Amino acid sequence: MKLAVFRALVLGDLLCATPALRALRHAHPRAHIALIGLPWAQALAERLDSVDELLPFPGYPGLPEAPADVQALPTFLQHVQAQAFDLVLQMHGSGTLTNPLVATFGARHSAGFCAPGAYCPDPARYIAWPEDAHEIERCLRLTDALGVPRQGTQLDFPLRDEDRLRLQALWPRRPQRYVVMHPGSQLPSRRWPVERFARVAHELGRAGWPVALTGTAGEADLAAALQRTCPTPLVNLAGRTDLWTLGALIEGAQLLVSNDTGVSHIAAAFGTPSVVVALGSDVRRWAPLDAARHRVLWHDLPCRPCAHRVCPTGHECATAIGADAVLAQAFDLLQHPRDRSAPWHETRDACASSPGMCTATTSTT
Repeated sequence: MKLAVFRALVLGDLLCATPALRALRHAHPRAHIALIGLPWAQALAERLDSVDELLPFPGYPGLPEAPADVQALPTFLQHVQAQAFDLVLQMHGSGTLTNPLVATFGARHSAGFCAPGAYCPDPARYIAWPEDAHEIERCLRLTDALGVPRQGTQLDFPLRDEDRLRLQALWPRRPQRYVVMHPGSQLPSRRWPVERFARVAHELGRAGWPVALTGTAGEADLAAALQRTCPTPLVNLAGRTDLWTLGALIEGAQLLVSNDTGVSHIAAAFGTPSVVVALGSDVRRWAPLDAARHRVLWHDLPCRPCAHRVCPTGHECATAIGADAVLAQAFDLLQHPRDRSAPWHETRDACASSPGMCTATTSTT
């Protein structure tokens, strides 16, 4: 059997799909499973036991995750059609744009999500778009509908010893106890102010916690600005880690402080405690399931969820989250560490279970 999963999204989105991919592999251990995803996902696909290969997706007009290479589309479609897949799962979104696209892949059958009024290639295998579900649950509902038994909700991020050794070479004097801080995010509208990150880093440093900054090469200037603003010395690793050394760094940390972006899902995969400032995102959809270990701070506004690259108003979702609120959650997690190997309670709505933890009141600090 030849199966394909279409999910051409960024890191956090893809990690949230790993429980569904794992269930699919467990149900069909001898099947050839291809992931149709963005080229960056090659590194992850090579290590996931649930995936046999990545078919790089060149983008498509209207899909925002990557610029569309329209000239590459005909060759891509010819290649996918030549695979003669038995089943393609549309796990990319509600289906408004992606269902017609998946129909051109030439598979014998397809399955996926379908929003009201959207094109539905096969009513027997497409399910209604679960509007309010957590992203992990949403992906699993599709495999549920196909009769695939679940294999848990833990995220897969397969580290190797070589990754930890490369991290040691990158940061030779890495202490046993440290905090990772990630001030970047794909959209500027999802970035908490650098000055507030700096305040948090300074107070953590004063309390004896070394802080390491992370980010992509494109976020190096952001990390440098944070470093300049913070009176306490920081270790700046922005632009110096790859996917796997970043994972090893977060795995070994006592705490992650970040925006709501891919690193928060890496922390969830390892059980590394985290404080996540969620600006503009749909918290019910993206907050880590373990609300005790991962504290999500957010301010409820009518404009959420927001897809603006830059906030068109006063960035109220960011200014409402004060540094004191983040510090309170950070010190609580650092002073009361949890056994990462212990089982934890999962909930579809982490914020509903701990509203005082997940909402924030206006603060100027």
